[in-house]
Amino acid sequence: MSLDFKTIEQEGRRRLKGYCRVCPICDGRACSGEVPGMGGVGSGMSFQANLEALALYRFRMRAIHQVKEPDTTTLLWGKKLSLPLMAAPMTGTTYNMGGKISEEEFASHIISGSIDAGTLGFTGDGADPSMFDSGIKAIEENKGQGVAIIKPRSQEEIIKRIKAAEQAGARAVGVDIDGAGLVTMALKGQAVSPKSVDEIGELVESTSLPFVLKGIMTPEDALGALEAGVSTIVVSNHGGRVLDSTPGAAHVLPEISSLVRGRMVVLADGGVRSGGDILKLLALGADAVLVGRPLITGAFGGGKEGVRLVLKKMEQELIQAMLLTGTPNVIRVNPDIIQK
Repeated sequence: MSLDFKTIEQEGRRRLKGYCRVCPICDGRACSGEVPGMGGVGSGMSFQANLEALALYRFRMRAIHQVKEPDTTTLLWGKKLSLPLMAAPMTGTTYNMGGKISEEEFASHIISGSIDAGTLGFTGDGADPSMFDSGIKAIEENKGQGVAIIKPRSQEEIIKRIKAAEQAGARAVGVDIDGAGLVTMALKGQAVSPKSVDEIGELVESTSLPFVLKGIMTPEDALGALEAGVSTIVVSNHGGRVLDSTPGAAHVLPEISSLVRGRMVVLADGGVRSGGDILKLLALGADAVLVGRPLITGAFGGGKEGVRLVLKKMEQELIQAMLLTGTPNVIRVNPDIIQK
């Protein structure tokens, strides 16, 4: 039986029952404060801010131009991607998503589904060691076509996991530095903390892989990452799951990008629900974009094929938005295609 989005949503809603409602508009209102779970921490304001920041921008629609076949391909870490969209690192199928599929199955669906869509998936880390190990296994089984992200543990523990990612052949490796405030890590007795520039530099020096620092929300932290030798940052508030009352990623992205883009790769993550959202973030200064929660529905509702279909749907929406804004490719998208 072939999958369609109605089937994926219905099955995803059934298998995520009690943890995610698979709302028609995934904006964090119905699940505010549900951490563990799929919501945003506290009032849920930071989750909602990601979507609100994107909604502030409107496209300047144009149809008189020479762009007939927009090019969505991009090059990242030496790999050609069919679209500037990748799966964000996500873990916790048991305490965040209900446990209808295992951590290992979920990581496999995300990585293999992303590859089938012509792009890359990130894997994550968590309080249970099996979470990181499941991601590493999925990367290894898919010939290294994935990116391993590690929580800001002790230096020794991070470097141990970096070596595991290297052995698996990962395309890149990094730390979600904003995980220093994760409630779920604290509840499980896992030691995480902020890092100094020198500590981040030590991690960068420990590997030959491109190093990704996820969770950058200020110019100061972007410059700190640059000083430490980080090759890629992700502008992200961790899906609104670590600190209440932050701005959305789209709000802070332009200032951060204007400071460091060209000297490091700038990715953005937060509130992406459509191909139009991808194009907005590219116009605001991102080189590529990450998407999270919609892929959970895809994985639970349709396995790796569900993940692939969600990504391909966003790719088609991106092409349509590019056609109707006169955007020829996804490299250095003209900021004039949007207005606030």
